[in-house]
Amino acid sequence: MEPRTPPRSPAHPSTLHLTIDAMHCGACTGRVERALRDQDGVHSAAANLMARTVHVTYTAPASPHALLEALETAGYPAATLKTRYVIDGLGDAAQDNIIAQIGAIAGVIEVVQSHDTDESKGDSLSSPPNGAALTLTYAQGMTSPRELTRALNDILKDQGGLVAVAQGSQSPPPSPALRQQAEAAQLARDMAIASVLTLPVFVLAMGAHMIPAFHHWIMATMGERTSWVIQMGLTALVLIGPGRVFLRKGLPALLRGAPEMNSLVALGSLAAFGYSACVTILPDAFPIVSRGVYFEAAAMIVTLILLGRWMEARAKGQAGEAIAKLVELTPQTAQVERPSGVITLPVDDLVAGDIVHLAAGERVCLDGVIIDGDSWIDEAMLTGEPLPQRKTVGDQVTGGTLNGASAISFRVTATGAQTVLARIIAMVESAQGAKLPVQALVDRVTRVFVPTVIMLSLATFAIWLALGAQLAPALIAAISVMIIACPCAMGLATPVSILMGTGRAAQKGLLFRRGDALQRLSNVSTIAFDKTGTLTIGHPQITDCIGEPADITSALRLAAAAESRSEHPLARAIVDRARQSLTDAQGATGDAGAALPRARKVEALAGMGLRAQVEGKTVVIGNRRALEAENIAPRFIEDAERLAQAGKTPVWIAVEGEVLALLGLADPIKPEAREAVQRLQDAGITVTILSGDLQASAEAVAREIGLKDTDRNVIGGVLPEGKAAAITALKERGIVAFVGDGLNDAPALAQADIGIAIGTGTDIAIEAAEVVLMRGDPRGVADALALSKATMRNIRQNLFWAFAYNAALIPVAMGAFTPLGLHGISPMLAAGAMAFSSVFVVTNALRLRAA
Repeated sequence: MEPRTPPRSPAHPSTLHLTIDAMHCGACTGRVERALRDQDGVHSAAANLMARTVHVTYTAPASPHALLEALETAGYPAATLKTRYVIDGLGDAAQDNIIAQIGAIAGVIEVVQSHDTDESKGDSLSSPPNGAALTLTYAQGMTSPRELTRALNDILKDQGGLVAVAQGSQSPPPSPALRQQAEAAQLARDMAIASVLTLPVFVLAMGAHMIPAFHHWIMATMGERTSWVIQMGLTALVLIGPGRVFLRKGLPALLRGAPEMNSLVALGSLAAFGYSACVTILPDAFPIVSRGVYFEAAAMIVTLILLGRWMEARAKGQAGEAIAKLVELTPQTAQVERPSGVITLPVDDLVAGDIVHLAAGERVCLDGVIIDGDSWIDEAMLTGEPLPQRKTVGDQVTGGTLNGASAISFRVTATGAQTVLARIIAMVESAQGAKLPVQALVDRVTRVFVPTVIMLSLATFAIWLALGAQLAPALIAAISVMIIACPCAMGLATPVSILMGTGRAAQKGLLFRRGDALQRLSNVSTIAFDKTGTLTIGHPQITDCIGEPADITSALRLAAAAESRSEHPLARAIVDRARQSLTDAQGATGDAGAALPRARKVEALAGMGLRAQVEGKTVVIGNRRALEAENIAPRFIEDAERLAQAGKTPVWIAVEGEVLALLGLADPIKPEAREAVQRLQDAGITVTILSGDLQASAEAVAREIGLKDTDRNVIGGVLPEGKAAAITALKERGIVAFVGDGLNDAPALAQADIGIAIGTGTDIAIEAAEVVLMRGDPRGVADALALSKATMRNIRQNLFWAFAYNAALIPVAMGAFTPLGLHGISPMLAAGAMAFSSVFVVTNALRLRAA
């Protein structure tokens, strides 16, 4: 059986996305990353503690096989899956070429051609007479069985239409949420078993110490020695049963010279059990004052830490609910149009171009474009917007959104990892696994913390003996130091808060593309807004109509006829308003544009407006210079000046040489803009507006939304290419965030310390910035700022608790305060305190669900 892995081109870095179930804390992720980075050819390795994954980028001489070996050696094996395929009709001449192409499929680690037979199962694993049997090993989490089968058959299409038939289950691996649930369930079982076994030990040991009558009863019935033997047997079952996880992981890590939290638990529990077992079996070998057993300490250490891990796993599951809920939004099957009719197919089998029929009340399975019908779509999961959006033919629909009361049909435009929902999930998972700058300090501490604790434990033992203490109390003090100082809380302090913060943000339609954006956004001092499309609607609308009502109606109708073929934004505003007026007047339900007359001899007046013949009448639409050019006496002069001062564009409509109406056009301010700016200014943020409009127009908008110091914080007349330079100048004031629509603001978004794309949730917006607001509400900026500050505050609280806890309790466990009359901490209490610290950190992070 020869593995054949195709060579990788050094010019094109390869990537692996591996699942590693053995990671339990920040120290674990550090070891995983170091093990991979130490391999020649590895460019980067980023471990995600909450998703239990690591993303590796590498070139030769690194290879998937070498990376897997490095992880195995480090004690953190990657999770892989295997699928076997039979390809009938594949000749020997084509096998090498096919195997090379298969090995290049994303996620495939190894391709093995089988030549043997498994008699025990009665299944022939040998190659078919005229074909090949291949076993593919692939990275769990990087691809799925269905995607693998599809890619494999795409390759075989060029080999005469060969087909690969998968043998065995084609079910995808469990999702991170399901793995988390399974882990919590296993911990619950282990904790329950440990509790049942530990309870008699605790009663026999502590009951005899605390209740003299109970001690006398034991001595009079079973005797002390028999009591010890019973405790030893039950404790041994605890250690080799529920506690084996600590021994299986902790002792090999200790032997590798890389001790971790499991090593501390294993050493502490084995030391207490070993000493007690020796006293039980060979009591005469110990002085009378040292003939004490501590089986309850060894058993309680395991039980309490399992309790803490179970509570921690449950809390992590709650923290990851945001991603789990997003994943659950996509239906598993869909009604798909085929030549034979509409059939039900798994969503994984759909491809771009398929026609899907969606019933009322169903969820959209994939991204697409509506080709028939119209309905109201609830996009709250995508944008956080509670109100459904009207969708009709030609509109985009997004997988995971909820259809309303009407049936529609749509053409699939994106599948798999290319859908908006999949990209959002990947984005949030990436942010949740990111390491903030503050985490660097934690990583440095936890890297040396466990070896330091072991040295402190040994020093405690030696010092107690040197001061004349008996063996038993010296050992107990050393064990207490070892147990109480587990760095679990330190390792969890930052990632669990990031997990909760970014998950909560996703629920509110706020996407942090990188976790470090959380920290940097919390430190901004200036937030600059692009005006058009960000603080305003983004296209002009008629805000004022001045003149007699009958004249206004007639003028709009004629002007709209003249402007109906123009694509100018102002022309669009006039046509839309005229059609709306006609619809209202006629009570029509259809397209009122049919009521517009036809315009002839349409002539653009450069820089001034438009002239046309409509129903035999000369119609002039434009500014004051247009009226002067046509020798038309202007009207409403004072009104026009008032409109201009308010930042609006005055447009006159004249018919047959007489002005009938004056229109005020402006890009309306979003209703939420004033509240957004007010909240940011109340938070101490300097808000600035960048606009391509004239300074006076930009300042008018600033005054309307309540911006402070408009003369200093409004920069008008800035072209798109000049916004980046404006951001550079603003950086002299401090850390700057820029908020744009993600379309023509890319240079400014890149130049800012934090780029925030606001609005549509389209491809461009998703890729444009570090923070994406999936709806056009500028209040999302204030929400993102508040959430980033709350997350960083939560992280600081967690780090303070974790460091202060160890700094305070390690000296107590060592017995430093014994001369003052204060007792040390027993191993049992140390285990409880250590478990409580981790649970406290995770529970504190859960408070972000209400942020």
